[in-house]
Amino acid sequence: MRLVIATLACFSCLTVAAQENAVADKIRAAMASDIRSEADTDRDRNRKPVETLEFFGLEDDMRVLELLPGGGWYTKLLAPALRENGELYVAIGTNNVSTNLLGQDGFDHVKVIDIGKPLERTGPFRTVNVDAFSFGVDDFDLVLTFRNMHNFAPEGRANINAASFAALRSGGHYGVVDHSRRHMEPMTMENRRRADVVEIIREVTDAGFEFVDYSDLHYRPDDELRYEVGRKTVTGNTDRFTLLFRKP
Repeated sequence: MRLVIATLACFSCLTVAAQENAVADKIRAAMASDIRSEADTDRDRNRKPVETLEFFGLEDDMRVLELLPGGGWYTKLLAPALRENGELYVAIGTNNVSTNLLGQDGFDHVKVIDIGKPLERTGPFRTVNVDAFSFGVDDFDLVLTFRNMHNFAPEGRANINAASFAALRSGGHYGVVDHSRRHMEPMTMENRRRADVVEIIREVTDAGFEFVDYSDLHYRPDDELRYEVGRKTVTGNTDRFTLLFRKP
Protein backbone atom coordinates (compact mmCIF):
# COMPACT_ATOMS: atom_id res chain seq x y z
CA MET A 1 0.00 0.00 0.00
CA ARG A 2 2.83 2.38 0.91
CA LEU A 3 4.47 1.63 -2.41
CA VAL A 4 1.25 2.48 -4.26
CA ILE A 5 0.89 5.78 -2.37
CA ALA A 6 4.53 6.67 -3.00
CA THR A 7 4.16 5.84 -6.69
CA LEU A 8 1.03 7.98 -7.01
CA ALA A 9 2.71 10.87 -5.21
CA CYS A 10 5.71 10.63 -7.51
CA PHE A 11 3.45 10.52 -10.58
CA SER A 12 1.56 13.59 -9.33
CA CYS A 13 4.81 15.53 -8.87
CA LEU A 14 5.98 14.57 -12.35
CA THR A 15 2.64 15.65 -13.84
CA VAL A 16 2.81 19.07 -12.17
CA ALA A 17 6.41 19.52 -13.27
CA ALA A 18 5.49 18.60 -16.85
CA GLN A 19 2.62 21.12 -16.85
CA GLU A 20 4.90 23.86 -15.54
CA ASN A 21 7.53 23.07 -18.16
CA ALA A 22 4.88 23.08 -20.91
CA VAL A 23 3.68 26.56 -19.91
CA ALA A 24 7.24 27.85 -19.64
CA ASP A 25 8.02 26.47 -23.10
CA LYS A 26 4.97 28.22 -24.56
CA ILE A 27 5.96 31.52 -22.97
CA ARG A 28 9.51 31.18 -24.32
CA ALA A 29 8.15 30.41 -27.77
CA ALA A 30 5.97 33.53 -27.58
CA MET A 31 9.02 35.55 -26.51
CA ALA A 32 10.71 34.52 -29.77
CA SER A 33 7.76 35.60 -31.94
CA ASP A 34 8.30 38.09 -34.76
CA ILE A 35 5.31 40.10 -33.54
CA ARG A 36 7.42 41.41 -30.67
CA SER A 37 9.44 44.55 -31.29
CA GLU A 38 13.04 45.15 -30.30
CA ALA A 39 11.73 47.37 -27.51
CA ASP A 40 9.68 44.40 -26.26
CA THR A 41 12.59 41.97 -26.23
CA ASP A 42 14.91 44.50 -24.61
CA ARG A 43 12.67 44.34 -21.52
CA ASP A 44 12.74 40.54 -21.19
CA ARG A 45 15.78 40.39 -18.93
CA ASN A 46 14.36 42.97 -16.56
CA ARG A 47 10.74 41.80 -16.47
CA LYS A 48 11.47 38.05 -16.32
CA PRO A 49 8.14 36.95 -17.80
CA VAL A 50 8.69 33.20 -17.53
CA GLU A 51 9.55 33.36 -13.84
CA THR A 52 6.85 35.94 -13.11
CA LEU A 53 4.05 33.96 -14.76
CA GLU A 54 5.25 30.75 -13.12
CA PHE A 55 5.09 32.50 -9.74
CA PHE A 56 1.50 33.52 -10.47
CA GLY A 57 0.68 29.89 -11.26
CA LEU A 58 -0.24 30.31 -14.93
CA GLU A 59 -1.35 27.12 -16.68
CA ASP A 60 -2.20 26.85 -20.35
CA ASP A 61 -5.81 25.76 -19.77
CA MET A 62 -6.78 28.69 -17.56
CA ARG A 63 -9.32 31.44 -18.09
CA VAL A 64 -7.21 34.57 -17.55
CA LEU A 65 -8.07 38.26 -17.32
CA GLU A 66 -5.36 40.86 -17.93
CA LEU A 67 -6.18 44.33 -16.63
CA LEU A 68 -4.87 47.49 -18.29
CA PRO A 69 -2.79 45.73 -20.94
CA GLY A 70 -1.24 48.97 -22.22
CA GLY A 71 0.77 48.33 -25.36
CA GLY A 72 0.32 44.58 -25.00
CA TRP A 73 3.74 43.56 -23.72
CA TYR A 74 2.29 40.75 -21.61
CA THR A 75 -0.66 40.19 -23.95
CA LYS A 76 1.80 39.11 -26.64
CA LEU A 77 3.00 36.36 -24.30
CA LEU A 78 -0.26 35.34 -22.63
CA ALA A 79 -2.31 35.03 -25.82
CA PRO A 80 -0.07 32.42 -27.51
CA ALA A 81 0.41 30.51 -24.25
CA LEU A 82 -3.37 30.21 -23.74
CA ARG A 83 -4.45 29.89 -27.37
CA GLU A 84 -4.86 26.10 -27.58
CA ASN A 85 -6.39 25.20 -24.22
CA GLY A 86 -7.25 28.38 -22.32
CA GLU A 87 -8.94 31.75 -22.65
CA LEU A 88 -7.57 35.28 -22.43
CA TYR A 89 -9.63 38.39 -21.76
CA VAL A 90 -8.40 41.97 -21.50
CA ALA A 91 -10.19 44.83 -19.76
CA ILE A 92 -9.75 48.54 -18.91
CA GLY A 93 -7.56 50.70 -21.12
CA THR A 94 -7.71 48.29 -24.05
CA ASN A 95 -7.69 50.77 -26.95
CA ASN A 96 -4.03 50.24 -27.80
CA VAL A 97 -4.15 46.45 -27.99
CA SER A 98 -7.55 46.48 -29.69
CA THR A 99 -6.24 48.74 -32.45
CA ASN A 100 -2.70 47.47 -32.91
CA LEU A 101 -2.61 43.84 -31.79
CA LEU A 102 -5.84 41.90 -31.49
CA GLY A 103 -6.65 42.01 -35.19
CA GLN A 104 -3.41 40.27 -36.07
CA ASP A 105 -3.08 36.58 -36.83
CA GLY A 106 -2.94 34.49 -33.67
CA PHE A 107 -4.67 37.05 -31.47
CA ASP A 108 -8.23 36.81 -32.78
CA HIS A 109 -9.23 34.60 -29.83
CA VAL A 110 -8.51 37.30 -27.23
CA LYS A 111 -11.74 38.76 -25.87
CA VAL A 112 -12.15 42.42 -24.88
CA ILE A 113 -14.36 43.38 -21.94
CA ASP A 114 -15.96 46.82 -21.95
CA ILE A 115 -16.66 47.76 -18.33
CA GLY A 116 -18.99 50.57 -19.42
CA LYS A 117 -17.42 53.13 -17.09
CA PRO A 118 -15.10 56.01 -18.02
CA LEU A 119 -11.67 56.48 -16.50
CA GLU A 120 -11.41 59.99 -15.08
CA ARG A 121 -8.33 61.92 -13.96
CA THR A 122 -8.70 63.59 -10.60
CA GLY A 123 -6.80 65.67 -8.04
CA PRO A 124 -3.45 67.47 -8.18
CA PHE A 125 -1.55 64.30 -9.11
CA ARG A 126 -3.98 63.37 -11.91
CA THR A 127 -4.64 59.91 -10.53
CA VAL A 128 -7.37 57.91 -12.24
CA ASN A 129 -10.74 57.07 -10.77
CA VAL A 130 -13.40 54.66 -11.97
CA ASP A 131 -16.85 54.08 -10.52
CA ALA A 132 -17.94 50.66 -9.26
CA PHE A 133 -18.39 48.21 -12.14
CA SER A 134 -18.61 44.55 -13.10
CA PHE A 135 -16.59 42.71 -15.72
CA GLY A 136 -19.75 40.82 -16.68
CA VAL A 137 -17.74 37.61 -16.95
CA ASP A 138 -16.89 35.29 -14.09
CA ASP A 139 -15.19 32.03 -13.20
CA PHE A 140 -11.72 33.33 -14.00
CA ASP A 141 -8.79 31.28 -12.74
CA LEU A 142 -6.35 34.17 -12.74
CA VAL A 143 -6.52 37.97 -12.89
CA LEU A 144 -3.28 39.85 -13.60
CA THR A 145 -2.20 43.48 -13.59
CA PHE A 146 1.30 44.74 -14.26
CA ARG A 147 2.55 48.19 -13.14
CA ASN A 148 -0.89 49.80 -13.15
CA MET A 149 -2.33 50.24 -9.67
CA HIS A 150 -0.21 53.32 -8.97
CA ASN A 151 -2.18 55.19 -11.64
CA PHE A 152 -5.42 54.93 -9.67
CA ALA A 153 -6.82 56.81 -6.72
CA PRO A 154 -7.68 54.61 -3.69
CA GLU A 155 -11.38 54.55 -4.63
CA GLY A 156 -10.56 53.43 -8.15
CA ARG A 157 -8.26 50.69 -6.88
CA ALA A 158 -10.96 49.53 -4.48
CA ASN A 159 -13.45 49.23 -7.34
CA ILE A 160 -10.96 47.30 -9.48
CA ASN A 161 -10.19 44.95 -6.60
CA ALA A 162 -13.89 44.38 -5.90
CA ALA A 163 -14.65 43.63 -9.55
CA SER A 164 -11.67 41.26 -9.75
CA PHE A 165 -12.81 39.44 -6.62
CA ALA A 166 -16.30 38.99 -8.07
CA ALA A 167 -14.94 37.75 -11.40
CA LEU A 168 -12.67 35.07 -9.97
CA ARG A 169 -13.79 31.56 -9.10
CA SER A 170 -13.33 30.40 -5.53
CA GLY A 171 -9.67 29.45 -5.26
CA GLY A 172 -8.71 31.73 -8.16
CA HIS A 173 -5.68 33.99 -7.93
CA TYR A 174 -4.94 37.69 -8.34
CA GLY A 175 -1.41 38.73 -9.34
CA VAL A 176 -0.19 42.30 -8.91
CA VAL A 177 3.12 43.89 -9.95
CA ASP A 178 3.91 47.57 -9.45
CA HIS A 179 6.69 50.09 -8.90
CA SER A 180 7.68 50.39 -5.23
CA ARG A 181 7.20 53.56 -3.22
CA ARG A 182 8.81 54.04 0.17
CA HIS A 183 6.35 52.90 2.86
CA MET A 184 4.20 55.72 4.29
CA GLU A 185 5.84 58.36 2.11
CA PRO A 186 3.31 61.04 1.06
CA MET A 187 2.55 61.27 -2.65
CA THR A 188 4.63 63.78 -4.63
CA MET A 189 5.13 64.54 -8.30
CA GLU A 190 8.32 62.49 -8.07
CA ASN A 191 6.80 59.31 -6.63
CA ARG A 192 3.24 59.47 -7.97
CA ARG A 193 3.85 56.57 -10.36
CA ARG A 194 4.88 54.30 -7.51
CA ALA A 195 2.75 52.47 -4.94
CA ASP A 196 3.17 51.61 -1.26
CA VAL A 197 3.22 47.80 -1.06
CA VAL A 198 1.70 47.79 2.43
CA GLU A 199 -1.18 49.96 1.24
CA ILE A 200 -1.78 47.70 -1.77
CA ILE A 201 -1.82 44.56 0.39
CA ARG A 202 -4.27 46.18 2.80
CA GLU A 203 -6.58 47.32 0.00
CA VAL A 204 -6.61 43.94 -1.75
CA THR A 205 -7.24 41.99 1.45
CA ASP A 206 -9.99 44.48 2.37
CA ALA A 207 -11.70 43.36 -0.86
CA GLY A 208 -11.86 39.81 0.53
CA PHE A 209 -8.66 38.29 -0.83
CA GLU A 210 -6.20 36.20 1.13
CA PHE A 211 -2.54 37.15 0.83
CA VAL A 212 -0.66 34.12 -0.51
CA ASP A 213 2.93 35.09 -1.24
CA TYR A 214 5.36 37.65 -2.60
CA SER A 215 8.41 37.33 -4.84
CA ASP A 216 11.65 39.30 -4.98
CA LEU A 217 12.00 38.68 -8.72
CA HIS A 218 11.85 42.42 -9.35
CA TYR A 219 13.80 43.64 -6.34
CA ARG A 220 16.32 46.25 -7.46
CA PRO A 221 18.74 47.36 -4.70
CA ASP A 222 20.09 50.24 -6.79
CA ASP A 223 16.65 51.90 -7.04
CA GLU A 224 16.68 54.43 -4.20
CA LEU A 225 12.87 54.88 -4.49
CA ARG A 226 13.50 58.62 -4.87
CA TYR A 227 12.92 59.31 -8.54
CA GLU A 228 10.07 59.34 -11.03
CA VAL A 229 10.01 55.96 -12.78
CA GLY A 230 10.47 57.57 -16.19
CA ARG A 231 13.78 59.22 -15.32
CA LYS A 232 16.76 57.97 -17.30
CA THR A 233 18.59 57.06 -14.10
CA VAL A 234 15.94 54.54 -13.08
CA THR A 235 13.63 53.74 -16.01
CA GLY A 236 13.66 50.06 -16.89
CA ASN A 237 15.25 49.19 -13.57
CA THR A 238 12.72 50.19 -10.93
CA ASP A 239 12.20 48.17 -7.80
CA ARG A 240 8.83 46.42 -8.12
CA PHE A 241 6.76 44.35 -5.72
CA THR A 242 5.24 41.12 -6.98
CA LEU A 243 2.24 39.90 -4.99
CA LEU A 244 -0.09 36.91 -5.19
CA PHE A 245 -3.56 36.80 -3.63
CA ARG A 246 -6.28 34.16 -3.53
CA LYS A 247 -10.07 34.32 -3.48
CA PRO A 248 -11.27 32.00 -0.68
